[in-house]
Amino acid sequence: MKTKLITREGYNKLKAEHDHLWNEKRPEITKIVTWAASLGDRSENADYTFNKRVLRQIDRRVRFLRKFLSEVTIVDYSPQQEGKVFFGAWVEIENEAGDVKRFRIVGPEEIYGDAKDYISIDSPMARALVKKEVDDEATVRTPEGDKEWFINSISYSNP
Repeated sequence: MKTKLITREGYNKLKAEHDHLWNEKRPEITKIVTWAASLGDRSENADYTFNKRVLRQIDRRVRFLRKFLSEVTIVDYSPQQEGKVFFGAWVEIENEAGDVKRFRIVGPEEIYGDAKDYISIDSPMARALVKKEVDDEATVRTPEGDKEWFINSISYSNP
């Protein structure tokens, strides 16, 4: 089951997506569907068929966003988090081979799209890092076996 947490930035991004789809994209596609339907035979009308499908996709996404945004809990930064890994933290880790990774721990719905350096709070890596401090060692369970990572830095702002 996915954790129902989201960062303030993630919430604002999904809310903006909802507003764009509902207030701009859906009315635009609805006009096209209405125009295409007025042309007559809908069974062979590519404009009608294609845009009707797009309209269903928009409606499905809007329903999902409305439900999700009403159920999710926004987690804002708190000074009490400083020095430890919690939700919303930017973490830099390193293994014994010298491989360095840097990412932010966020909600499961925030890791899609252009968020290449985000990982879900539900991931094994995030679970292993939560409550750890700089220079702590975290053991992450992977299909290949346990992996050891050392925490180099923790921050709650993207430098």
